Amino acid sequence: MSAFSKRLVSLRKSKGVSQTFAAKEIQVSLRAYQKYEYAESEPTLSAASRIADFFGVSLDYLAGRSDEN
Repeated sequence: MSAFSKRLVSLRKSKGVSQTFAAKEIQVSLRAYQKYEYAESEPTLSAASRIADFFGVSLDYLAGRSDEN
């Protein structure tokens, strides 16, 4: 599992939302979101930016480049 997918799962669980809710909020399909969490694919830059905004973290944090969210 990649740093991105681990952090995505952790952020979603800490926010207490479902995959379905998170996918809807960041405007991707449920399956696309699940692929991000399972490290089967990576989001586009625009989707990654929406993910970061939704969870209130930086892109560097999501990518595992920084431990400071």
